[in-house]
Amino acid sequence: MNCAIIHYSRHAFERMFERAIPPELIREVVTKGEIIASYPDDQPFPSALILGFDQIRPIHVVAARNAATSECYVVTVYVPDPNLWDAAFKQRRPS
Repeated sequence: MNCAIIHYSRHAFERMFERAIPPELIREVVTKGEIIASYPDDQPFPSALILGFDQIRPIHVVAARNAATSECYVVTVYVPDPNLWDAAFKQRRPS
């Protein structure tokens, strides 16, 4: 995702702290990670689920982007549960 500035929601900061995920890693995931799902109808801006890695630990970041300003907004951050995601952490397992 091409971001001029990255803003973090309070929720995202709380999750980053709880999960010991530093802001520098989130910036890297947002700017260099793989978009594995897009949510073009999200409001106020379209968002995406982005996959990145901290060494071998997978990280999912949900971020929205204002196309007019190139500002990105990190909504949440989490380590995907291997019981809920495929081996590549790109698709949810069927329920």
